[in-house]
Amino acid sequence: QVQLVESGGGSVQSGGSLKLSCAVPGYIYSRYCMGWFRQVQGTKREGIAGVAKDGTTTYASSVKGRFTISQDSAKRTVFLQMNNLKPEDTFTYFCAAGPCGDWGNTVVDGLLDVVVYWGQGTQVTVSS
Repeated sequence: QVQLVESGGGSVQSGGSLKLSCAVPGYIYSRYCMGWFRQVQGTKREGIAGVAKDGTTTYASSVKGRFTISQDSAKRTVFLQMNNLKPEDTFTYFCAAGPCGDWGNTVVDGLLDVVVYWGQGTQVTVSS
């Protein structure tokens, strides 16, 4: 049963931008911290951005300076603004929720077993 619902994926040319959204049920948003992962089928899912309850953000080196994670607490929505997209950013992107303890490291270290909820994924394709 899908708990987190992503939207905003699509196709864009290199250098372009996309903004992903993730709608989060209240009982998940209030209890867990949120993040974004990405994956090419057949490879390990990698964590790229996480946000703590106090707003502290953590990024993987591959996206730092280009991607921004944010959240709207009133709407219980998490966003991933992706700028200066490159062909190597072509992945399926997943919203994730997990325990807030050391959440930043959970995301960037790709500790998938710690994540409690996943979205269904949204495809981002960047052409050169």
